[in-house]
Amino acid sequence: MALPRRGEVWLVDLGMTAKVRPCLVCSIPVQDEHRALVTLVPHTTSVRGSRFEVVIPVKFLRAGAFDAQNIVTNPYAKLIRKLGTLTQSQLTLIDDSLRLWLGL
Repeated sequence: MALPRRGEVWLVDLGMTAKVRPCLVCSIPVQDEHRALVTLVPHTTSVRGSRFEVVIPVKFLRAGAFDAQNIVTNPYAKLIRKLGTLTQSQLTLIDDSLRLWLGL
């Protein structure tokens, strides 16, 4: 499997409660193979209108939003396949939402 890169959207197994869903890779590539973790922002089709949700219309996703409040860190093994890549301007919108949520 290719290593996930920041800005890519992958289909990820988030477990029984969160199910399999698209997620944006927001972390940088790992340098330590023993800590093969990736930080993700899940995409949801159940948009609630939160200020931490970012609607990014792209061809490879159903209508919905990336939700910065649900940021997760998972092992690479949970990533199933790459769906596509966001543009830098789209990634910046999600970065802004992450900073707001994390108080950075």
